[in-house]
Amino acid sequence: MNEFGVKAKNTSLADIGLKHVEDAYWNLSPSELVEETIIRGEGTLTDTGALAVDTGKFTGRSPKDKFLVTDDITAGSVWWGDINIKFSPEDFDNLYNRVAAYLTGKTVYVRDAFACADPNYRLNLRVITENPWQNLFASNLFQRPTKEEILKAKWDWTVVAAPGFQADPETDGTRQSNFAVINITKKIILIGGTAYTGEIKKGIFTVLNFLLPHNHGVLSMHCSANLGEKNDTAIFFGLSGTGKTTLSADPHRKLIGDDEHGWSNDGVFNFEGGCYAKCVNLSKEKEPQIFNAIRFGALVENTEFFPGTTTVDFDNIKKTENTRVAYPIDFIDNAVEPSVGPEPKNIFFLTADAFGVLPPISQLDSGQAMYHFISGYTAKVAGTEVGITEPQTTFSACFGKAFLPLHPTRYAELLGEKIKAGKVKVWLVNTGWSGGSYGTGSRIKLPYTRALITAAINGDLDKAKYETLPVFGLRYPVTCPEVPAEILNPRNTWADKNDYDAKAQKLASSFVRNFEQYAEFANEEILAAAPKVAMAV
Repeated sequence: MNEFGVKAKNTSLADIGLKHVEDAYWNLSPSELVEETIIRGEGTLTDTGALAVDTGKFTGRSPKDKFLVTDDITAGSVWWGDINIKFSPEDFDNLYNRVAAYLTGKTVYVRDAFACADPNYRLNLRVITENPWQNLFASNLFQRPTKEEILKAKWDWTVVAAPGFQADPETDGTRQSNFAVINITKKIILIGGTAYTGEIKKGIFTVLNFLLPHNHGVLSMHCSANLGEKNDTAIFFGLSGTGKTTLSADPHRKLIGDDEHGWSNDGVFNFEGGCYAKCVNLSKEKEPQIFNAIRFGALVENTEFFPGTTTVDFDNIKKTENTRVAYPIDFIDNAVEPSVGPEPKNIFFLTADAFGVLPPISQLDSGQAMYHFISGYTAKVAGTEVGITEPQTTFSACFGKAFLPLHPTRYAELLGEKIKAGKVKVWLVNTGWSGGSYGTGSRIKLPYTRALITAAINGDLDKAKYETLPVFGLRYPVTCPEVPAEILNPRNTWADKNDYDAKAQKLASSFVRNFEQYAEFANEEILAAAPKVAMAV
């Protein structure tokens, strides 16, 4: 029986075809994994004690190289296309055998872990990695079982991550040398050719996005969640740059989780046991919780040091803008233990509208909630990515399109059912621009956004008078404590009202065009919530 910190004989992995590895280190402690990494010359300790590593060629996920095995379970249920790319069972078996042969005579690191804080939906994971720091990532990001749980559990899902293995597309059926292949039937995720640890995290997230709605009627969500003193859960959806992490990190509320959750009939639960936070431009003043979590046991990826030091320069993006830190959730002082909460009372869709069209806050009915959930809108501004010189609309279905094995309307309709059953309030919050588009207007001040969210959670906005914004049909409050009333109607903040009207029509047209790909499967309530475009723009 394998326990913590045990070097097992190679026969311990024989049941999953890895019988010829030289050594398998099982459930090493974080300090042992850090030591292994340093001995192997694969990482450096920062001045705060965190382990800094480089993930090599890939500093982010490679969506075009993620595949799902098509078989009797998945063929008729998965939303196939450029998000979920088919991979044959025969190619999977061949590729798995080739990875197993590659690992012959090598040392691997094995982590027993759980996904899902609610034991009713838990996945028992066995994560096998080629590098010790990848195993530290798995230890940080997944739920950590006790020694007794490790001895009793049946480990039914396996992740094999072999970044040193390079696939041959002609032989292996991949697009290029890197890959992440999910086999739902065999309960295996096979990753190769890339050391980016996010592939491990998002592979399990994709699996849960299939299993929970499909088998259990549980809504899987790409969101953060926190808990108030009155035991009230709030959840926050939002794409990168919208403020999801910042706004859910409220000193007056406890953190349930920052990225992946499920919503069952019993409440909300975190999928993970840790956080994988972006740390570009990180500072103690802007993000004190994340900054203070970068200590011994945390894993920092693809950052640079100030010259001649081991102090991380978080403003340096020489390797990538996608610098990351992975740490256990209990590195956050006000984290909930266990990471669960009751059904939400408030849901916030965060969007950084760089066109200055949407109100700072508006309340959505169930049809609008489903429509905006499927749309998953924000805008990118100049400087966020190479080649972007003016605001660009960005839509990601359910605020996580890249991880959805089922059609987005499946998740949206499940959301709608839960909103109606629980009488949940849904709010669309614009953390972007007011008084004009990016470059003309100004970004809505963070204290105003915090005040609006606090007023929504506390019930202050229930007492407010509402008006309706034309075109988008959004109901917005005309007053809110600690927020200037003049900014609540976005049209009133523009000097040129005709210019606002034209911009609103243009943005509405973008929504409508984007939704065409989902309209065939959307119900009438969802379709009726679309913005009303008066003319072609």
